[in-house]
Amino acid sequence: MSDDETEALRQRIQELHVEHRDLDDVIARLAQDPLQDDLLIRRLKKRKLYLKDTIARLESRLIPDLEA
Repeated sequence: MSDDETEALRQRIQELHVEHRDLDDVIARLAQDPLQDDLLIRRLKKRKLYLKDTIARLESRLIPDLEA
């Protein structure tokens, strides 16, 4: 993987971390509302989980393969 590709991947991971954190804040605020929309909260939680999985997958691409 070239240096440019690695840097682009790191930038994408950072963007996903920001979105994940933002979703966390939104979910927490919605959960405090007595008239919250349960369906919306479930969808946001699924999106948050998807982001977490994507981040993990992209971070694993940054780990160099070891020759055994």
